[in-house]
Amino acid sequence: MKKTKQNKEEVKKRREFNKGRIFVKVMAGIIAFLMLLATATTLIYALI
Repeated sequence: MKKTKQNKEEVKKRREFNKGRIFVKVMAGIIAFLMLLATATTLIYALI
């Protein structure tokens, strides 16, 4: 009984951790894209 309970808790923790990691990576990608876009836009306006 104890082993199955512990295994279920470990699986739950892993799933939550994986979801959180994916969320952080997606958000980091979006922020990086926005930073590149802002830099490119600034350079374009500076050249005009």
